[in-house]
Amino acid sequence: MMASLTPTIEHGELMDSVYRWQRHIYDATRKYFLFGRDRLIRSLRVPYGGAVLEIGCGTGRNLAMVGQLWPKAQLYGLDISPLMLESASARLGMRGRLAVGDACAFDAQTLFGRADFQRVIISFALSMIPDWQAALAQGMAALAPGGELHVVDFGSARGLPLPLRALLNAWLRHFHVSPRLDLAETAERLAPQGATVEILNGPLGYYRLIIIRRAK
Repeated sequence: MMASLTPTIEHGELMDSVYRWQRHIYDATRKYFLFGRDRLIRSLRVPYGGAVLEIGCGTGRNLAMVGQLWPKAQLYGLDISPLMLESASARLGMRGRLAVGDACAFDAQTLFGRADFQRVIISFALSMIPDWQAALAQGMAALAPGGELHVVDFGSARGLPLPLRALLNAWLRHFHVSPRLDLAETAERLAPQGATVEILNGPLGYYRLIIIRRAK
């Protein structure tokens, strides 16, 4: 089920242009380089009946996996690309509630009828959002007391040989992706008072998984 609210946005038009055709093969191709997503999902430990929001949910792949692991979870997805949400809606059907919105400035109460969530996910989206710090802050603001924000995105990849790292970065730039090398430091700076921040690195520094746990 998808809400018809539409954000302002040139960035949304850009994402539609990038994924207009790719969305049909997105999941088949991204499994070869979007590592860490399944690790993030397994780490969620969604409470019984808990609400899960994915910011930048794309095709709904992650939310579908969350629903399989935690059948009683309530699933919500936000994305700036209406075209990607068409794919997510086809995948999730009535199982998830979806809305077009700007990750940097959305009102969860208006979009979804609820102000906060037990779990919030941002998976390989911050590296595509120009004002990614604002999106990270929005994710934290959407947490219920005791809730957790789980973020996975590209790391420095310093463990890769330099030629491979250069090739990876060139490939990412082609899709308007910029790894946020100060993501961990920014998460610690923006974390709400009393929250804890856990930082986990993927093999070779390819990705970083960050978990912000809000105090109860």
